[in-house]
Amino acid sequence: MLPIKDENPSYRRPWVNYILITINILVFFHELSLGRYLQVFIYKYGVIPVEIIHGRRLFTLFTSMFLHGGWMHIIGNMLYLWIFGDNVEDSLGHFKYLIFYILAGIFAALAQVFVNPYSKIPLIGASGAISGVLGAYFVLYPRARVLTLLPDPFTLGLFYRLIPVPAFIVLGFWFIIQFFYGLLSLPFAGRTGGVAFFAHVGGFVFGLIAIKFFRPRKYYHYWYWRRF
Repeated sequence: MLPIKDENPSYRRPWVNYILITINILVFFHELSLGRYLQVFIYKYGVIPVEIIHGRRLFTLFTSMFLHGGWMHIIGNMLYLWIFGDNVEDSLGHFKYLIFYILAGIFAALAQVFVNPYSKIPLIGASGAISGVLGAYFVLYPRARVLTLLPDPFTLGLFYRLIPVPAFIVLGFWFIIQFFYGLLSLPFAGRTGGVAFFAHVGGFVFGLIAIKFFRPRKYYHYWYWRRF
């Protein structure tokens, strides 16, 4: 289930979302230019859980959310941010959206640190912050239609088709997958690299809860009744 775009127009330019995507891409290209020094860069600016629990290198809770581990990593993250971030920014406004995004990223990283507190493997990526955006979207626009690429059951998955699916199904399914794979990863916690599933879970839960304190109540109710 891969979302391609949503049918949910924004009413103001998502300048902060554009800037966040641009920064992520620029940092990624900087990573590509580092060659053999890339690992040093990742260890310097990525979140290392054992360092965080000892109160060291706390700045990496911020810097890590702009680093990525490869082309698929950044493409997937930026796709989700592009699809869902503009509407959340539209609801919150530019400044509150930026604060929300940063706090979601920090909370997501801390959630993964809590699960693997003694890991020495760096955590990187914008996916924790973006998970917060997804949680917010789930609350704000549950019935917005998302064009989603799904395997065609009549061809046994050989071909795919674009189908509009309500956002609460797309994002709910995404969250369940993250939580399920997170549980499966627990026996190997801190011993291998891979996807920080509990950063995704933590970011999403943060988005579900925090959006209730960030959203402008009058704007939300106007959108809700006009839409449904």
